[in-house]
Amino acid sequence: MIRRLLRFVPPGTVGVGIGLAVVGLASYVHLAVAGHNLDAADYSSLSVLWSVVFTLGIGVFFPVEQEVARLVAARRTRDLPPGPVLARGAAVAAAVLGLLLVLTVGGADFLTDRLFDGDPAMVPALGGALAALAVAHTSRGVLAGLRRFGWYGTQLGLDGGLRIGLVAALAVAGVDSPVAYALVLVAAPLAAVALTVAPVARTAGRGPTVPWPPLLRGLALLTVSSLLAQVVVNVGVINVRLLDPAEVATAGALLSALVLVRIPLFVFGSMQAALLPGLSTAAATGDEPAFRALLRRSLAVVTALGALGGILAALFGPALVRALFDTPDVLGHGDFAWLSVATLAYLWAMVLGQALLARARHRAQALAWTIGVAALVLATLPPLPVALRVELGYTVGSVVAAAAAMITLLRRRRATPPAPPVAAPMPATTSGGTP
Repeated sequence: MIRRLLRFVPPGTVGVGIGLAVVGLASYVHLAVAGHNLDAADYSSLSVLWSVVFTLGIGVFFPVEQEVARLVAARRTRDLPPGPVLARGAAVAAAVLGLLLVLTVGGADFLTDRLFDGDPAMVPALGGALAALAVAHTSRGVLAGLRRFGWYGTQLGLDGGLRIGLVAALAVAGVDSPVAYALVLVAAPLAAVALTVAPVARTAGRGPTVPWPPLLRGLALLTVSSLLAQVVVNVGVINVRLLDPAEVATAGALLSALVLVRIPLFVFGSMQAALLPGLSTAAATGDEPAFRALLRRSLAVVTALGALGGILAALFGPALVRALFDTPDVLGHGDFAWLSVATLAYLWAMVLGQALLARARHRAQALAWTIGVAALVLATLPPLPVALRVELGYTVGSVVAAAAAMITLLRRRRATPPAPPVAAPMPATTSGGTP
């Protein structure tokens, strides 16, 4: 199955996959080292910051990367330089970042008291990490559009390698401050961008100004879908602190558990760059049997991945999080079972969302995730133990989002306007900064 999907992958995508693997490893190392060097309260604060950064950062800046890549790829076919697209993309990213920073500063007291255990220094660390993601995703959009996938993968690999090196240095130095471990999320991506900016600077150039409508047309719906998808997969850790601020051990343990059960999501991330071009090509050529066959096979692959990963997580998860991350013994086999079921449903929602995008159904994908988030909120309301509430929210939200996408696909089997073939694959990203 993977070999067949790789037929759709252009040269260079393997480099992106290697970079993703290094980033995934860095996420494990980062959290594992922090778990062994921070107490429960500090690790909980770092866990919440991690979840906020990657919920908002990937949710709002990855769509900018996608749209920049699409427009740069289109200009490349006409031998036009990417500079004007980069300027527009950077302006959009800066505007979004500015709004997030205003909200962060305005809510500093709330964030400090309810999410960061009274540590005000975590707030500027949060703002810095969001800024780093804004810069990284904008530059990656240009690299992807130019088909500089080797440089793209190199940036990912440098980001991950620097994270590993920095947290190792903190551990050797005996640092036990959550702020120091949070600042790794600022320093590593910015340094990786600086080390890979050369091809972007060399080819930027000048040319016809890019009108705003082509950039903004699909960006709003993509951002809604991306942000809501990240909310479903990441908000559980944040909800623990919102529902019961005293549950510091549960918040840290939950992030560590999610790192384990979401390994199948990382594998899907490597497959995603091939899946969307394959589905889009079949949709554009009107080859409905090929579209359905690829969709069925993709669902079979993620089902196998999710089921295998889920069984292993349910059996060995409690022992692994204690050994790897030094987390308190607050989650049992049942907790890992719920999280595994939720991850399997989330994988289905991601695959079906790609099918909707291939049919140019951006609005339908955004609606599916909106319904999923609404279901997550409702499932979190019953007065149950905090851990079970957030686990049910993740499970119900993912199941409902997948079901809404499936119903839309089944109801729209009639002909739809063909989507143009994807000019360049949009390199996948890991969910929530972790596999």
